[in-house]
Amino acid sequence: MRVLGAPLREHLESGLTTTCRCWRIARTDGVVQGFTDHDLAVTFDGLTFSPLSGFEATGDVTRADLSVGGLEIAGALTSAGLDAVDLQSGRYDFASVMMWLVNWQDPEERVLLRQGTLGEVVREDGAFRAEVRGPMRQLETIRGRVYTATCDADLGDARCTVDLSALSRIASVASVDGALVIVNGIDFKAAGWASQGVLEVTSGDETGRRELVTSHAVIDDQVVLTLRSAIVGLEAGDMLLVTPGCDKRFATCRKKFSNHLNFQGFPHLPGNDRAFSYARSSS
Repeated sequence: MRVLGAPLREHLESGLTTTCRCWRIARTDGVVQGFTDHDLAVTFDGLTFSPLSGFEATGDVTRADLSVGGLEIAGALTSAGLDAVDLQSGRYDFASVMMWLVNWQDPEERVLLRQGTLGEVVREDGAFRAEVRGPMRQLETIRGRVYTATCDADLGDARCTVDLSALSRIASVASVDGALVIVNGIDFKAAGWASQGVLEVTSGDETGRRELVTSHAVIDDQVVLTLRSAIVGLEAGDMLLVTPGCDKRFATCRKKFSNHLNFQGFPHLPGNDRAFSYARSSS
């Protein structure tokens, strides 16, 4: 339940309002920014909330049953503080968000509407959108270990023990089309080798950028890597370091990495079919 201060309540009841919404975004790297859907900057709590074209919240749902709402924020990419490279680099992923309803004529008259954290930020057609996850989302977080047939370690971590430095391969960019990158240097690897792996740029303007490889295909004898997000500034001739991926299945662990003795899943765990089966009489 939101409690409105008397001045703001009287202002809203007057029928002639001067309100806007303001968002405070605090990134995990410590950068704090303020944005508003008003056409002029609004300042309070020592932070200036800058106008941002097309910045809006959609699908705001608050439920009494503690289930996760459907709030999304979206906006256009402008020079007002949101940088396309920062968005694509994941610098806004999991940032904390606070949203107020503010009387822009007197910013002290305001009420906190929502707060939470940003999910993955998606950039498309010159705009961005991201889900705002409320505090109740933490109740959905798995605590402890879950027994599953698939591995719950990350490829190359201390539990997995696979040496990724020995498996990574140097490649170069042949051409780029958005999130599709045609590369040279890993032609000898079968399709799928780099799927769920990582592409790291080691030369050029994007040196140091890392991106998830969602698929690795061989089309007309060309190696095509599809990235989770396009890398702005990646050009033909740039050098890459490509790390293989793992689908966390026991068969992959054995055949691709010869690491089955250290598999961190439970491939022989009886599944639902076994759990719900019943005894049958012999004929």
